[in-house]
Amino acid sequence: MTRPALLALADGRVFRGEALGATGEAHGEVVFNTSMTGYQEILTDPSYRGQMVCMTYPLIGNYGINPEDVESRRPWVDGFIVKEACPFPSSWRSTIPLDDYLRENGIVGIQGIDTRALTRHLRDHGAQEGIISTEEPDGARLAERARALPGLLGRDLVTEVSVDSPHGWTEGPWDLARGYTRPATTRFRVVAFDSGIKRNILRCLAGLGCDVEVVPADTGAAAVLERKPDGVFLSNGPGDPEAVLYLVEAVRGLIGRAPIFGICLGNQILGLAFGGSTYKLKFGHHGGNHPVKDLSTGRVEITAQNHGFAVDPRSVEKAGLIETHVNLNDGTSEGMRHRELPIFSVQYHPEASPGPHDAHYLFRRFVDLMTKGA
Repeated sequence: MTRPALLALADGRVFRGEALGATGEAHGEVVFNTSMTGYQEILTDPSYRGQMVCMTYPLIGNYGINPEDVESRRPWVDGFIVKEACPFPSSWRSTIPLDDYLRENGIVGIQGIDTRALTRHLRDHGAQEGIISTEEPDGARLAERARALPGLLGRDLVTEVSVDSPHGWTEGPWDLARGYTRPATTRFRVVAFDSGIKRNILRCLAGLGCDVEVVPADTGAAAVLERKPDGVFLSNGPGDPEAVLYLVEAVRGLIGRAPIFGICLGNQILGLAFGGSTYKLKFGHHGGNHPVKDLSTGRVEITAQNHGFAVDPRSVEKAGLIETHVNLNDGTSEGMRHRELPIFSVQYHPEASPGPHDAHYLFRRFVDLMTKGA
C-alpha cells in the first residue's frame, strides 16, 4: 500500500507523489544533486543539515545501503526526494534497502514526482524552503507554511553537527580487497576542526601519515596551539559561514602559526578570517561532476561539490590571498592560497566521496607544507 505525499515550495509550486521513508513532515531548503551514485554518502554528509535533497538521477537505491559507506555518525539530510526508489537492491554489500534505511532514521521523503521539473524550477527560481508531508493534503496550505520557514541565511548549523569533545582517528583509506586500511606511519600531528567533517577526509589525512585529532568547532585558538600541531585543517559544514563567528575568530588566531588547509565551509571561514566576504549562491553546487580550472596549471579537474555559499575573491586580495581555482560552469571562486604563508583552501571536495579522484593531490600539498615547516 502506497501513501500519498506532497512537496510544497515557498513560491507555491506543489509536487504530488508517494511517501518514501518515514511518514510525517520534513522541512528545509530544497536543493538538487547531480551525482548518479553516492546517495548514501550524500545522506550522511553533515553539510546537508537544514536541506532536503532532490536527486536528479531517476533511479536511486539500486545498490542499497551498507555500513561501510557512511560519511558520519548518522544521516543529516532533512528530507529526500527521488523519482524512483529501488525496493529490491542488488549488491553484495547491501544490508538494507533505501526505504527501510530512511524509515529507521526518521527521514521523511517523497518519490514518484517529476524530479526533472523540480530541478529546472530550482535552477530558474533558486533554492528555496519547502515541506514534504504525508499528512497535509492541501498544497496551498503547505506552501504558505513553507514561506514562513527561516531559510539558511544567518543560521549557525555547525553547532548541530559538530562533535561535543575531541577524539582521534585510526582508519585509513578503503581498499577493495581489505576494506578500510590501517593509517600510514605517523609523521605529522594535525588538529581538524569539526564543522561537519566527512570521514573520508580523515581517512585521506591518516593515509598520508597524519595523526589527526578532531576537535569541536568552537575550540579556541589557544587550545589548538597547546596541542602543538604541525598543521590545522578546516572542515566542510552546513549553514551560513558568516554565522559561525567563533570559528572565524579561532582561525584568525592561528594564521601564521601553522600550515592551514580548508575544504568547503573551511574555505569560506578562511576567507572571512582574512577580512573577506561570502555570499549565497542562487541554487548552490551539489554533485560529483563539476569542472574546475586550476589557474596555476590550466588543468581542469572534475570535482565533487556541495555548497550554497561562496567567497568573493576580490574581498580577500588586499589580505594577501589569491584565487587559485575557478568553477567553469558559473565562474565562481573554487580555491585560494596566501601569497606568503602556508595557507590554502578549496571550495570543492577532494576526498571524492562520492565523486572523482582528480583533486587528491591537495592532501599531498598539505603534507608538503607541513614537511617544509618541520
